[in-house]
Parts: sequence; structure tokens; C-alpha cells
Amino acid sequence: MKAYIYLENGVFLQAKASGKGGTISGEMVFNTSMSGYQEIITDPSYAGQFIVFTAPEIGIVGCNNDDMESFKIHACGLFVRRLNEFSSNYRSKSTLSEFVSAQNKIIIHDINTRALTKMIREKGVLRAVISTQISTKSELAKVLENSARIEEIDLVEQVTTKMQYSHDSGIWDFESNSYSNPVKIGKKVAVIDYGVKRNILNELSSVGLDVEVYPSSVQASVLIDAFNTGNIQGVFLSNGPGDPRTLKDEIEQIKKLIEAKVPMFGICLGHQLLSNAFGYETYKLKFGQHGSNHPVQNLQTNTVEITSQNHNYNVPEFIAEIATITHRNLFDGTIEGVRYKDAPIFSVQYHPESSAGPHESEYLFKEFLEILSDKTQNQNVE
Repeated sequence: MKAYIYLENGVFLQAKASGKGGTISGEMVFNTSMSGYQEIITDPSYAGQFIVFTAPEIGIVGCNNDDMESFKIHACGLFVRRLNEFSSNYRSKSTLSEFVSAQNKIIIHDINTRALTKMIREKGVLRAVISTQISTKSELAKVLENSARIEEIDLVEQVTTKMQYSHDSGIWDFESNSYSNPVKIGKKVAVIDYGVKRNILNELSSVGLDVEVYPSSVQASVLIDAFNTGNIQGVFLSNGPGDPRTLKDEIEQIKKLIEAKVPMFGICLGHQLLSNAFGYETYKLKFGQHGSNHPVQNLQTNTVEITSQNHNYNVPEFIAEIATITHRNLFDGTIEGVRYKDAPIFSVQYHPESSAGPHESEYLFKEFLEILSDKTQNQNVE
């Protein structure tokens, strides 16, 4: 198919398309990962966004059922330089094109992704509309003008689980070629699902925790009662899509958990929501951080971790008034992690389960377990 692309800065392009036809609008970001495209496109945090892959060859290892981070593709669509129409990996069950088509999504290919990436770096995140039906610049401009901005859409409501459930599987075991079944230690964590990735749940399970996943709409009182009665030992705030400042109900929910002195660990959107709940409003980055090669300095150990990232928003510098800054991004110096001074709560901006990506930050899940095991800290936070 032919596809026509209009960007909010006035650029009009033509390319080829595979998958579902139609007219789709969203926010365009670029991802610098060299591998792990299936994990990336099934990350719910990409809801409402087009992903521009900087790696020129995409699709070579195909797709399979085991590398899903959620049950479907949440991104609006993909932009790739060259789409491989065959797969070359023993685990492959379908080509990327077949996988995307089966989920009624679109891939734009045979397009200069290098130029698109440079444009986003220069101009910032760009809204875009792509169409296999509309071929004129003026009509596409009208479609984009009338489409909702990402700040106007409750994307969390679209991606969160509708029902509470338990998660038992652990991290991938390469010897058995399957997900592991870790031994539990009798401690339970409640995960608030704002768009959680499966491998985050796997990591929590792998350190021995019983994992119970709740919809984003769960009442704080339900979790506080469970904590006070010993049915859970803490709360995990997951990653997810959209602008954290617009999630007023979720912020109020977290404020109540803070007041109840519930131990918490937040990742990505969870990290940002904690900042807003403490009264420190997040802000939008120029083009965000998306990739699996971002160096982050652990300021407590003075070591550098290569991390997986996917976010457009960040916490402000003056959060240092109430929290110790524990991690910083070495690309742009932004805050990547904090530990709150007067609460058993810490959070990071990046994805420590690193799927796809390196595994240097998995220790954070063990640190969360240590907080949950520290009864004195849990019960007597001054």
C-alpha cells in the first residue's frame, strides 16, 4: 500500500505501508534500540504514539508468543527504514509484518527514518497523521488539527487490566526455554497496573514475591486495608502511557497511600505519579528518552548502568527538597531515580527489568523486597 504522512511542522511525506490500512493519528517518538522490537511495540507505554526505529533493519528475527510484554501491540504504528519480510530465528512463529497485520496495526517502511529522527531531535516530539486513504496534504492537516492531543486522552484507562489477577511466572529460563516458576517467600505486593509490562511482573515474582495485579481504578482504601491487615506488604506502581499530570484520580490514590505509610516502588509512569502526588509537578521533555542503551549513573555506588528507557516526562530538580536523588541520566543529566527521605518509597524513571535491553538494574527489585522485609521501617516511619 501507499501511505501518506503529515507532521504538525508541515512536512508531507509518502512511503509504503504494510498491515492495516486507514487513517491514524498520534505522537511520533524515536527509539534507538538495536534489538527487541517485539517487546518494544507490545509495551503499553507506547499507547498513543508512533515509534520511529533508528535501527535500519527491522524484522529479521520475526515474532513469537514468548516475547510479548502485553497481550497486543499498543503503539499507533511503526516507522522503519527497511522491513524484512522473512524471519531467521528458531523461535520465530511469524514475520513482523504478519504479526502487525494480525493485530490490525500499520508499519510504514521504505522511509528515511534517519531524517525523521533528526527532525524530532531538532523540533521535539511531533504529532503526526498517516493514511492509506487520504493523499492530500491539506486534508491530512485538517485530520491532525481535529485529532486529540495525547494530553487529552486517558490512555491508562485504555491499557489497564479490567480485572484483578495473580501473576506467578518468573524471568525467562534459557535452559528450559520457558518462564521460570520461582519459590515464594510469603510476602505479597499489590501492583497497580497503569500499563504494566509482563517482565516487570516476572522480576517481582522472581525475587520471591506473590504478585497481585489491580486495575488502575482500584480504591486506595482497598490497598490500605490489605496493608494494615497484613494481606499485602507493599504497593508497586507500574509503567504506563500518557501525561502523568492529567491522571488526577491516580495522583489522589497515591497521596492516600503515602499518608498511610505504605511502602512503594514506582517505575516510569509510577515514578512520575509519585512526584506529582508529593506535590512536585512533572514536565515534558523535548523528545523523551526511548531506547535500551541509555547510561545511568547510580549516585550511591558511583557505578554506571546501561538501561532501557521509554518516557516523555520527567520529575523536577527541586524534588531534592524531599527526596535523595539516587540516579542520573548521563546523556542529558536528568533525574533517573529518587528515594524519599521520610517514607519507605523509592522510584526510578527507567525500566530495570530491561525488556528489551540489558539487565544491570535488576537489583532494584531486591531492594524493594528489603524494604518490604523491614518491619520497623514499614510501621514506624517518622
